[in-house]
Amino acid sequence: MSENHTSGSRPILGRTIMLQGTASDVGKSLMTAALCRIFTQDGFAAAPFKSQNMSLNSYVTWDGKEIGRAQGMQADACGILATTDMNPILLKPSGEMSSQVVVHGKPLRDYDAREYRESYLPIAGEIVRESLQRLRESYDIIVLEGAGSPAEINLKDRDIVNMRMAAWADAPVILVADIDRGGVFASIVGTLELLEQEERDRVCGFVINKFRGDVSLLQSGLDWLEQKTGKPVLGVIPFIPNLELEDEDSLSLSKPLDAELPMSGAGREAELDIAVIRLPRISNFTDIDPLRFEEDVRLRYIERVEQWGRPDAVILPGSKNTIEDLLWLKNNGLAERLQKHMAAGGWTAGLCGGYEMLGERLLDPLHVESAVEETKGLGLFPFVVNFTGEKRTVRVEGSALLSSEQLPIPITGYEIHMGEVNSVQAARPIHRPFQIREQRDLTGSESLLPYEAEGAATPDGRQWGTFIHGILHNDDFRRAWLNDIREAKGLKPLRAELRFQERRELAFERLAEHARRYLNMPYIYQLLGMAKEGGR
Repeated sequence: MSENHTSGSRPILGRTIMLQGTASDVGKSLMTAALCRIFTQDGFAAAPFKSQNMSLNSYVTWDGKEIGRAQGMQADACGILATTDMNPILLKPSGEMSSQVVVHGKPLRDYDAREYRESYLPIAGEIVRESLQRLRESYDIIVLEGAGSPAEINLKDRDIVNMRMAAWADAPVILVADIDRGGVFASIVGTLELLEQEERDRVCGFVINKFRGDVSLLQSGLDWLEQKTGKPVLGVIPFIPNLELEDEDSLSLSKPLDAELPMSGAGREAELDIAVIRLPRISNFTDIDPLRFEEDVRLRYIERVEQWGRPDAVILPGSKNTIEDLLWLKNNGLAERLQKHMAAGGWTAGLCGGYEMLGERLLDPLHVESAVEETKGLGLFPFVVNFTGEKRTVRVEGSALLSSEQLPIPITGYEIHMGEVNSVQAARPIHRPFQIREQRDLTGSESLLPYEAEGAATPDGRQWGTFIHGILHNDDFRRAWLNDIREAKGLKPLRAELRFQERRELAFERLAEHARRYLNMPYIYQLLGMAKEGGR
């Protein structure tokens, strides 16, 4: 049912619809993904769009560019390759009041909040409008996502992500509110009251999200809301537990990362205890997600020495500011505890920033990440990390061989880092456990570069590190690593039964089915100017 997007010399522009929220973390990203999948199921070429995103959890596009994780996930829901037009401006917080500004997938520079608002937002506005135009020329429906609340009075005059973006896109707006946090009617009515009249007119209805309980008990409130505002409630969406799709909102970093983990060991005792050190500036925490669903794994996050316990393996994850997080490790005693764990042969994995911490020294003379120019690493591997002004963002493919007792295992993943690893003179050479090459064209039509060695590991494979994000999303590699830990404990190895990407695809289908059941989809299609509900 996809339209032809050219008519003579004039393109036919795709329709637009926008989801905005009464606050951050009300479920806009997942509702956007749900609509993306529904429109795709109904035969339309759909694509997501968020003009400006703030997140430490990013996604690398097929051509090696960095965008917000949510837009990558939403593109996956559409069954399309993500591009930087879907998130042209990405803000990655680097301090309390500053962020690295990533424009079309490449770092521009760090800005403090005031300088960015006063100096760069006018430029950014033109960038995001051009991106939306290109998407509208290529797709039938663009699902736009706002950020935070459209009613932030102090931000509205330079808005490029909420109501002004909706006006540029000529998009009807659906306002999403989270009933789980309380005050849902006040948040909706209050948001409308703080909007200008033309902005209120653009809001075409409400979605109440994360509902728990008997909806009939809510009906009197829904009737009041519709009478008060003159706008319809387009759906009351029940809370959907254990959805298993990644959370990307920057607010999620202020919540316990294990707050909503499913119970480990369903049908089997959780025989492996894996601890993830929750760094203050943790990034790309979705690297860990597949371990949440391994039945023999108890996954937990630790921030203090008292939480250490007796882990079978410890994961040191990625960081937006590696040196500062390393200093945090040293100051709270976790660095010393980790070093003792490794010295005793304890299983350890370092991912990206965590990998950099495992070296001898970290150097940042250009102050790329920190005001600290040099600090001593944890000393597991004989290399020095130099932070440069160039960020490496690529998708990779290759193979993994943690120890000489294994056979090579195919892997894929992506790299996002500004640190370069340089080996130093040592009594023993570094074992490089990964052979990778850049995955420049996912269609396979372009020749690939030669394979190169990457990462570091001890000879027995008990301790290793890599720049490859998503390494644990490789099912056979992940299970081989877990089985090595099992066998060291005298446990029998298990088959690689968990297929994480298949499970993720089922989660998209589950999300779409759930949303379709409770949303007024015929009305949403009317907002798009489409008389009927697609092909379903």
